[in-house]
Amino acid sequence: MKATEEYEWESNREELATGVLKQVAADLRRFRGATSAVEQELYRDAYCWLTADDSSWPFSFLNVCQSLNLTPETVREELLGDQSLGAFGFCVRRCGRAARKFHTFLSHVFTNEGNSNSAETHELDRASP
Repeated sequence: MKATEEYEWESNREELATGVLKQVAADLRRFRGATSAVEQELYRDAYCWLTADDSSWPFSFLNVCQSLNLTPETVREELLGDQSLGAFGFCVRRCGRAARKFHTFLSHVFTNEGNSNSAETHELDRASP
């Protein structure tokens, strides 16, 4: 297999694994209090997939976590915790995470900008007679 084909295959596998994990998360939230038999079955399938410790299937929960470099226990806790929040609580949690990531990003930007400004000042000090 050529390097580009191998990269493309791995990239496609990673996208599929991410999609499977996102679908399970959505099914757990959407069908938590389901009343129809079909929706209850979708919820049970998602829950069973998430809690299974089987790695014989290529896209089992454990294999998906491994291919995405995620810790299975952490993913389980997060998805089951999100599920119990309900729609509003889930949105609040997601917004909080996004706000924290944005805050971290901004602090890195301004910290690095401060370092580059001090380096420029230091260069100017050396250049002046």
